Amino acid sequence: MDLYTYYRSTSSYRVRIALALKGLDYQALPVNLIAPSGGEHRQAAYLAINPQGRVPALRTDDGELLIQSPAIIEYLEERYPQMPLLPEDLAARAHVRGVAAVIGCDVHPLHNVSVLNRLRQLGHDEPQVVEWISHWISQGLATVEQLIGDSGFCFGEWPCVADVYLIPQLYAAERFNVSLEAYPRIRRVAALAAEHPAFIKAHPANQPDTP
Repeated sequence: MDLYTYYRSTSSYRVRIALALKGLDYQALPVNLIAPSGGEHRQAAYLAINPQGRVPALRTDDGELLIQSPAIIEYLEERYPQMPLLPEDLAARAHVRGVAAVIGCDVHPLHNVSVLNRLRQLGHDEPQVVEWISHWISQGLATVEQLIGDSGFCFGEWPCVADVYLIPQLYAAERFNVSLEAYPRIRRVAALAAEHPAFIKAHPANQPDTP
């Protein structure tokens, strides 16, 4: 498989974690989002791969080109059931997906680089942009803190889709200086992930395009 990725893209980071947890090999194809030319994701060569011009994109072993991290992760879960990332119980699955959706639908999109650049274009100064980021990340993490369990990873002793979404969001929180002091459950999960080989392998600091 080929993964079009960018080292600090949180959505790419999610897919890298899922691939690593399932023990799947892939070739990382870095797409520089901040290249001096305006970003490789805006160039014709990449737009021919993903018309939306975003990462990640995954070319499967069957030659299918998949976009959007939720769709890619669902594909991996269904195609490669080893090391399942969703529990068997339907209600438990819904709880896991709920946490993932809080992050993937309600938090991450509001601090995506395209949104932040649009805020700047509309005249918001950098302190206002930073306050925007901090507000939405903090609000989302406060919700997640109430939804996850009291031991292990988000929902037990093994990582699941909720962890796949949470850990990249914590990387973003660190980048934007959002404190995790008020979230002991989240800090517990972060500590476990920091020692887990799959999360270590997927971390932005360990990617081929890390500066």
